Amino acid sequence: MQDFLQAARSALALVASLDLEFIGIVGLSLGVSLSASVIAMLIGAPFGGVLAVARFPGRQAIIVLANALLGLPPVVVGLTIYLLLSRSGPLGFAGLLFTPAAMIIAQVVLTTPIVTALVHRLAAVLWSEYADLMRIDGLSKAHSIGQLFVIGRSFLLTAFLAAFGRAIAEVGAILMVGGNIRGFTRTMTTAIALETGKGELPLALGLGLVLIVISVLVSAAAFLLSAWADSR
Repeated sequence: MQDFLQAARSALALVASLDLEFIGIVGLSLGVSLSASVIAMLIGAPFGGVLAVARFPGRQAIIVLANALLGLPPVVVGLTIYLLLSRSGPLGFAGLLFTPAAMIIAQVVLTTPIVTALVHRLAAVLWSEYADLMRIDGLSKAHSIGQLFVIGRSFLLTAFLAAFGRAIAEVGAILMVGGNIRGFTRTMTTAIALETGKGELPLALGLGLVLIVISVLVSAAAFLLSAWADSR
């Protein structure tokens, strides 16, 4: 118990001191996760809107697949991307393995299904309410999707926060493709795993505290947005 209290005090002192390495790890984590979440939104939101509005062969199978991919194992994603980006892989020429770019790619793969599934579910509800009105106005499918996004802009933010929450907590995939290189690809989650294994609890606890605060804030924001949307 005494050791834990000492480690906790050291962790709080580390957070308060704004250590450069500590700040660098937090900054990289936020940068990678935010970038991945934005890219996932750019890919997943329009696709989810199309699935809600359009009718085409294989649509239902794609919806089922998008929801099934919500449980995609991170280590499998990491292994697949590792093989693609390794020197002997088809994308090895790009030299992206063990870089922040590879970590962003891994997180995009993991978060895009989340965005697609959430946007589809919520856009489908709005489409059932406004479809007739939009058809009367003569709106195209693309314009209809755009109008749904304007009407339900709160669910877009909810989808973004859900994707960011998934990305910021990821460890398995980014550890495999990023390599946990100090000062270059070390994020909060990979650093926590490494420092805990080394017995360096102050840094691990300090990063864990910051990660918990970020996760709680993201979850609270998503909950409040959902409650606000339901009350409208």
